[in-house]
Amino acid sequence: MRCIHRSTVLAAGVAISIAIAAGTARAEGQTYVMKLGTATINESQHEWCKRFVAMVEKDSGGRIKGEIYPASQLGPIQREIEGVQFGAIQGYVGPPEFLTGIDERYEVVSAPGLVTDMAHEVRMVNDPELQKMMFSFGADKGIHGASLFVAQPSSVIARTPIRHLADFKGKKLRVLAADMQQEMLKSLGASPVAMTLGDVLPAMQQGAIDGSLAAMTIYTTMHFWDAAKYVTEIDQPFIFSMAFLSKKWFEALPKDLQAIVDADAVKAAAEVNPWEVDFYNKQRRIFAQHGELISLPAAEQAQMMKSTEAVGAAVAKRKPRLEQAYEVFAAVAKRTK
Repeated sequence: MRCIHRSTVLAAGVAISIAIAAGTARAEGQTYVMKLGTATINESQHEWCKRFVAMVEKDSGGRIKGEIYPASQLGPIQREIEGVQFGAIQGYVGPPEFLTGIDERYEVVSAPGLVTDMAHEVRMVNDPELQKMMFSFGADKGIHGASLFVAQPSSVIARTPIRHLADFKGKKLRVLAADMQQEMLKSLGASPVAMTLGDVLPAMQQGAIDGSLAAMTIYTTMHFWDAAKYVTEIDQPFIFSMAFLSKKWFEALPKDLQAIVDADAVKAAAEVNPWEVDFYNKQRRIFAQHGELISLPAAEQAQMMKSTEAVGAAVAKRKPRLEQAYEVFAAVAKRTK
């Protein structure tokens, strides 16, 4: 009986070992599809996707296959974000403010008056403390933060020129769905209208809004000059971009592929940062060929900077978790200035 029992145990152990080995082999040989969506095209977010996919496909030996869908091909921004949460798509790339409905702290990067120029923004996105904080948001809502990189300073594109702070009064301007952006424009006398990117151009063409707080590279790559030819470069707030992956998809990957995805997401950001600085400067020159770039008088710009920084701090105080995030963001901004 003892001999039979030992044989049974040995056979069972061999069977388990074979099953484990077979399962490991299947996992290692399995191909994982990674669909990435973004609302923009032919700019830094699209560029990050292309570089990230190339890196991951190479480093995974083809076990991860990437697919890129720019210009909202996978649907409006909120639908893409929901798709990431539930695992229908694997990633969305865009400004964190679009996820404030998931975690209110994402809007902290809209805090105006803290980032001074693009070189300062590059230093901030490379700060480990800021990366750790931003990547942690949304973890309990199906989001795996993977990458933080620069976009550019905000500007205001308008159907009629805004040459002075007084010209903001009464203007209906599109913003992201972030209290800090909305309150900043209210402080200037404008009426903010939260709107997804795909609706902005037709809204300006139809006169539903007077203009938009957005990015220079959006105006050029999407030909916003067809509806509005005046851009006032107020340079606040600075725009950041993030890559959000499906936590469900990411956690289903083998550990070695998880490590590759995380490492390559950060590497792609490091490559895109200098690329975006150069691209932004080129796009300014391109827009100048189709419209007019406007700067506020120096005294009015300084006045705006002082008032907008106060707006960010005031909005943060309304929500304890947002205030904590703001304190970290402001400290990183000060440390890296």
